[in-house]
Amino acid sequence: MNRRFIRLALGLTLLGSCASSAFADDPIAETVRQFGLLGPWSIDCSLAPDHADGTVLAYEIGPDGGVLFRRDFGDIKDENQVLAAEVSTDGLLKLEVYFPTIRQKREYGLMMLEDGTLRAIYNRSEKGEYSIKDSKIVATRRPTSVQHKCE
Repeated sequence: MNRRFIRLALGLTLLGSCASSAFADDPIAETVRQFGLLGPWSIDCSLAPDHADGTVLAYEIGPDGGVLFRRDFGDIKDENQVLAAEVSTDGLLKLEVYFPTIRQKREYGLMMLEDGTLRAIYNRSEKGEYSIKDSKIVATRRPTSVQHKCE
């Protein structure tokens, strides 16, 4: 009986280490990690989450090893799956995210600035409709605000 228990424990330990290394090898998670995106970001980290400058956007490794994009608007929170991540030669992080509440995939580009802040360069739907283009909010033509990493 003890031998079976020891074999089972060893087998589970081996299986667990294989699963851990599989999660660590997720190319999306590794890209996001190397870019420095993991963690919470906000225009103003001192504000409570809201629909304006206090919005908290967080990129996290989920329990399955994939990357989650969580948004906290104070009264509303959601969780979305990052489907793809790639850094272009000019340093732009291109993300593809699925938003289940609106049943839509969106692609957006983020640039890490020299001071460690983050700026949205573009955000578009699958149909190519932009909400952010050339670092400007399409509806207002105002530049996108930089986001700071909140710790």
